[in-house]
Amino acid sequence: APPASPAEPPAAPRARPRLVFRTQLAHGSPTGKIEGFTNVRELYAKIAEAFGIAPTEILFCTLNSHKVDMQRLLGGQIGLEDFIFAHVRGETKEVEVTKTEDALGLTITDNGAGYAFIKRIKEGSIINRVQTVCVGDSIEAINDHSIVGCRHYEVARMLRELPKAQPFTLRLVQPKRAFDMIGQRSRSSKCPVDAKVTSGRETLRLRSGGAATLEEAPTEFEEEASRRVDDLLESYMGIRDPELASTMVDTAKKTLSVQEFAHRLDSVLGEFAFPDEFVVEVWAAIGEAREACG
Repeated sequence: APPASPAEPPAAPRARPRLVFRTQLAHGSPTGKIEGFTNVRELYAKIAEAFGIAPTEILFCTLNSHKVDMQRLLGGQIGLEDFIFAHVRGETKEVEVTKTEDALGLTITDNGAGYAFIKRIKEGSIINRVQTVCVGDSIEAINDHSIVGCRHYEVARMLRELPKAQPFTLRLVQPKRAFDMIGQRSRSSKCPVDAKVTSGRETLRLRSGGAATLEEAPTEFEEEASRRVDDLLESYMGIRDPELASTMVDTAKKTLSVQEFAHRLDSVLGEFAFPDEFVVEVWAAIGEAREACG
């Protein structure tokens, strides 16, 4: 009998690709390279290490633009070719505001690492009339009460609950700006679609809890549904959070009824305490996005 052929060696496991991202400080710096992060806090730590600063100096990051452009804000996903610009702490300022209406006209988001900041200022609102308050300003304290470490929805609730007709003080930290950014004061009364920040077919998806994963770029339905949910988050809660919207869409994809969806949201995102009517609207918006995208 012919000799038995030697057994083939087992196939080597597929190596995880080495993901290296380019980064700069938004107000100007050499280009650094970072890798090996699995969530937003680790990303900030890597950027800080590259430039010899403390992670707490970083207010937020934008993708492919050094400007304070909220349509380029780093959210839950980074395209593999995206360039990361870190916006660091600049001057601190205090402003006194009197709440003459129920709504201040602010939309709040946060950086996933302890800082809440202003993403939008509504045209004609109370805050719109306070010229020193700008999009991109981090809210450090309300009436000398530090809110560092609070999530965006907590800060939005604190601002909503401030009594009318009484002045209050905001301590704000503005991002350090490059020379060509000085004098900007971005604001919007509308809700433009957040710019796509992915490049190619794969993106690195960051999560506030859990490790980052390499995923296919979102489908047309996922993008449209997430946009609609993010709009509802702004109208109901005064926040914008693409990662939260994406998580809600992912949850809806695994459920067959609004009751099951509400139950899953409670188990996954219970700290938000979403009202029932909001959950029903989110379920409907995701269904409409599915129909619109075929």
